[in-house]
Order: sequence, then C-alpha cells, then structure tokens
Amino acid sequence: MRFEVRHCPGHTPGHVIFASTQFDVAFVGDVLFKGSIGRTDFPRGDHATLIRSITTQLWPLGDAMQFVPGHGPMSTFGAERRSNPFVGDEVLPAR
Repeated sequence: MRFEVRHCPGHTPGHVIFASTQFDVAFVGDVLFKGSIGRTDFPRGDHATLIRSITTQLWPLGDAMQFVPGHGPMSTFGAERRSNPFVGDEVLPAR
C-alpha cells in the first residue's frame, strides 16, 4: 500500500494525514470528524488554519474518499461537504 502524506496544520502545527487514492481511504486523526472538526484550543492550534487545511488538503481528494478519524465513526469527504456544520459547502464561502 502506498500513502500520500499531506500537511494539515490547525489542530496542531505539524499534523499530517495519510491518504491512499488507490483504496479511497484517508487517516486524518483529529483534523476532521463525522459532523465536526478537531479542537483548536491547544497551544499553537488555529481555527482558520484548520479550516484551510480541510478545504485545501482534504476536499481535493474527492467526495468518495472515506476517512478514518482519530476517534468516532468513519465518513466520506463528500458527506461532510454536504452536512458538516463547520466545513460544509453550505457554511463556507465558495472556493
């Protein structure tokens, strides 16, 4: 298996995610959850940076990509774009 490593700061400054386009799965840790996003109240966490990481590093991987969060149920990027109250297409300005 080959994984792409993407830098996704915001929850923490050096956070990375691992994505396999071959298997349509990403391991995102505490960047994104089903219906929520990671905390940014830790030292050097930053809400705007986290939102930017999700929209520029995760969404381009495609709506069908499943993700495994640090805890909680899996989802897909497409489902979160449609319904996540923090980063869904309904709440964010057009990209």
